[in-house]
Amino acid sequence: MYQTLIIVGNLGKDPEMRYTPSGQAVTSFSVATNRQYTSNSGEKVKETTWFRISAWGRLAETCNQYLRRGSKVLIEGRLTADPATGGPRIWTAQDGSPRASFEVTAQTVRFLSTRSEAETATNAPGTAGPSAPEDDIPF
Repeated sequence: MYQTLIIVGNLGKDPEMRYTPSGQAVTSFSVATNRQYTSNSGEKVKETTWFRISAWGRLAETCNQYLRRGSKVLIEGRLTADPATGGPRIWTAQDGSPRASFEVTAQTVRFLSTRSEAETATNAPGTAGPSAPEDDIPF
């Protein structure tokens, strides 16, 4: 059996790289996808879905080096289920509301932002990419 998930979105914050005890690099970052549609009542609805991405090895090092908050990326990977529930990781936010996090292990990461767009995102936080209060980002 085989699964592939393709996500195109913007980084919610700078990537964070760490190393496993065996010395393998792993970089984690959040990606937001946006969808806009018009409801039955004629109201425009904007919907944002957050994904938690993990990249391993050389891919992790490259992502940590070149990606920044607001960078546009295309991720190909596999959905990683929560071992306890078999679905997305479910947690409770600080305000007590239930939240869910979709975890993806990246196999391919394509950088879609140009260098100038990446610099703009770094120099002007909040102008490129999704805007969400810190407590709305599930990680």
